[in-house]
Amino acid sequence: MRAWRRALRAAGTLRWAAAHPWAARAVHCGQRERPQGRGAELPAGPDLRHFLRGTAAPTPAGETEPRQGSTSGLGKVYLETYGCQMNVNDTEIAWAILQKSGYTRTKEAEEADVILLVTCSVREKAEQAIWNRLQHLKALKARRHQACLPLRIGILGCMAERLKEEILHREKLVDIVAGPDAYRDLPRLLAVAESGQQAANVLLSLDETYADILPVQTSAGGKTAFVSIMRGCDNMCSYCIVPFTRGRERSRPIASILQEVKILSDQGVKEVTLLGQNVNSFRDMSEVQFQSAAAPVLSRGFSTVYKAKPGGLRFAHLLDQVSRIDPEMRIRFTSPHPKDFPDEATELSVILCPEHTSQVLQLIQERHNICKQLHLPAQSGSTRVLEAMRRGYTREAYLELVQHVRSTIPGVSLSSDFIAGFCGETEEDHQQTVSLLREVRYNVGFLFAYSMRQKTRAYHRLQDDVPADVKQRRLEELITVFREEAARANEAMVGQTQLVLVEGPSKRSASELCGRNDGNIKVIFPDADTEDAGGCKAVVRAQPGDYVLVKVTSASSQTLKGVLLCRTTLSRSAACH
Repeated sequence: MRAWRRALRAAGTLRWAAAHPWAARAVHCGQRERPQGRGAELPAGPDLRHFLRGTAAPTPAGETEPRQGSTSGLGKVYLETYGCQMNVNDTEIAWAILQKSGYTRTKEAEEADVILLVTCSVREKAEQAIWNRLQHLKALKARRHQACLPLRIGILGCMAERLKEEILHREKLVDIVAGPDAYRDLPRLLAVAESGQQAANVLLSLDETYADILPVQTSAGGKTAFVSIMRGCDNMCSYCIVPFTRGRERSRPIASILQEVKILSDQGVKEVTLLGQNVNSFRDMSEVQFQSAAAPVLSRGFSTVYKAKPGGLRFAHLLDQVSRIDPEMRIRFTSPHPKDFPDEATELSVILCPEHTSQVLQLIQERHNICKQLHLPAQSGSTRVLEAMRRGYTREAYLELVQHVRSTIPGVSLSSDFIAGFCGETEEDHQQTVSLLREVRYNVGFLFAYSMRQKTRAYHRLQDDVPADVKQRRLEELITVFREEAARANEAMVGQTQLVLVEGPSKRSASELCGRNDGNIKVIFPDADTEDAGGCKAVVRAQPGDYVLVKVTSASSQTLKGVLLCRTTLSRSAACH
């Protein structure tokens, strides 16, 4: 028995789970595991080979490891992503772990041995999409079973965390369930599933950030990438499920983030988005000398439901360091909370960099490679509804912040989130949200009808009393007003020259290219020969990853169109403007 356990540890499969065996349960025959008496017969589990074969043997000198896509390994994995950018990043983390364990990847579900769905739980519609997808996969799994080619299906992410029992028991279709903090356990869970059992690990962690795992970019050769800097959320807005599916806030060490961004720069990535549920409350506690630093102040007129946390390196420092890595790499971040844009320079920023005490807004204004674009989630234009949502600000405080942002960063592009039909929302509340959309005039908006989620404060304390048809009508009105104002905001750019990062061919026309400007607005322009703005003045063809100047000729609520002027660089364009 001792030799068996030593072999398991050598395979790297016990680690944390060995200390907490209750955290990762195996479910036999679709039933929850029950305590067994000493004489009770235990279900057969995976044997030693299931664990050892995931351990890479040393590669003999002069030989190379099997290339990706070869027939060796544990099987082919098909990954499907739903929801936000955090789930895109989670997909890359999960794949990095499975690839290291010996799995290969396929883009075809029909040829996969394992199908993993990375899921979202923010709204009921997102979960329903997964249930519908599982019904399609049910037929595929039945065909594979008849052909004696077993197919394992897994649910990962937020929906796994929220609905573990229901997922495992409904029709016995799903083999593994893994929450957002359990991706390291995927090889073990899949080994358990291969033996015919269901397996689950949905334990939330107070410190898991996957800082030591370099995500494998899901789009090979892509010029944009997401880098997760923190996980979880402490804000506890009354409508939001995120704190219950992703846990409490914890931040990656800055050193690991800088290393990942540097690798992406070396790979030719031209735009990085720093990701987190609340990025500007970033707080790296890994360096002892900064653990006693004072707690940061909040934006004027904003509050939190939790006590401000002292210590650590903050988001302004991270943003400063990331922007210095590559002057030709654009930096974005999402999603911030409006409360974390204070005016004052903190004592810590003076200690770190006495000649540069600027905060986040000043950094955006000063650095040519930090995009002049901010996401400021408002959620509602009614102070009464904002209080019910526990957002920590009033309509007036939010508008004051918008004015401050626009005075600090001239020409900034703003985006926001809005919820239609929250608990107790009246027609007057709704009209205040309409007026906020008109007053601020956002460039980009994400608008949704309210969907009550179990476990949230709203579920326990409030009534979902706005009828579905009223929610839908209000949502459609908000969308209409947003589009009208976004069209006006974008029309103001007609005649201007925009710096655009080329992403590739337009989806609607092979003769046009598509990219995004500094404000993250889509720009369409002809795929034609153009001059290079460098000293050679050579005639070139724009390629994905190139920066080009485009003169805007027309605009809609979502897109700019223009004519191509020349190819340039980020630094050269900044010097000319």
